[in-house]
Amino acid sequence: MTKAADIAPLIKRVARGKHGSEHLNQEESRFIFSELLKPDADLLQLGAFLIAQRMKGETSAELAGFIQASREHIANFGTIKGMPSAVDLPCYAGKRRAAHIYLAAALQCRDAGIPIFVHGVESIESRITAWQILEKEGVQRANSLTQAYEIMQGDGLVYMDLAEISPDLHRIYQLRPRLGVRSFANTVARLLNPMQCEGQLNGFFHTPYANYMAEANVLLGQNRSLIFMGAEGEPELYADRQKIVKMQVGPDISDMHFEDCGHMPYPRIAKEPLYDLFDEFSGLLLKYEESRELSTLQRMKSAFLWASGKDKLNNLASL
Repeated sequence: MTKAADIAPLIKRVARGKHGSEHLNQEESRFIFSELLKPDADLLQLGAFLIAQRMKGETSAELAGFIQASREHIANFGTIKGMPSAVDLPCYAGKRRAAHIYLAAALQCRDAGIPIFVHGVESIESRITAWQILEKEGVQRANSLTQAYEIMQGDGLVYMDLAEISPDLHRIYQLRPRLGVRSFANTVARLLNPMQCEGQLNGFFHTPYANYMAEANVLLGQNRSLIFMGAEGEPELYADRQKIVKMQVGPDISDMHFEDCGHMPYPRIAKEPLYDLFDEFSGLLLKYEESRELSTLQRMKSAFLWASGKDKLNNLASL
């Protein structure tokens, strides 16, 4: 059983309210979340900590500590790594308004020799997930990092579900319906980078997370990452109104600015029926893109190229 007395003082510091709460440092965050990730952790303490952090807001140091703790609960983490040009692609939002153009770009980049590790969750209510698209395209799903590496070597692109990557983190990730709000487990999953790929493309939906995520990647020693407001929260750049792009290379973080390509704006209404998105995706692969889709596809292919380390010019914003 988790030693409740050991982590109670840390929960107290976080949960003191609007004017009294304190941030934890990176090591304190690693310790408490590693304890709470244990299957026999006190559920009352877990819920209290998740809600308290939600109310207070996480810092980059806390996120880095939570990620370190989560990595401790991944079998073979640190011993199974992606090849130097591999790109980590976390997909935890799903889509309901337009086709998954970033996955079309991923498949084309895979065919061009860029290894890609996709991870996410199998299903999300009222959305089409990355796995639901990739499964129809014949992409293999791994149940261990060892198998994922073998598939990447052979096929170039592999999917692994959070449930297989870390059952402990997945259990906490799935608490949202019971908590009533999203917890930091969602952000942790996005930054997890289970195969320690040198490059990462990471989308978010809520503006404040741009700096936190980029700074956490610096603390974690991430080689390079592009962190941006993504279409519906997925790692997909916009062609019409791209907001907030952080380029992280080693210890350096810089802002990027993309020009509006002048196309119709991204759809604001969910597709009906939702499963028409499968047909739209098939159209993308058959090169039936509209101008907005084509511009997004080119932008994403350039992003994959940069994340893989094959583009040393960092000339992404020219597209």
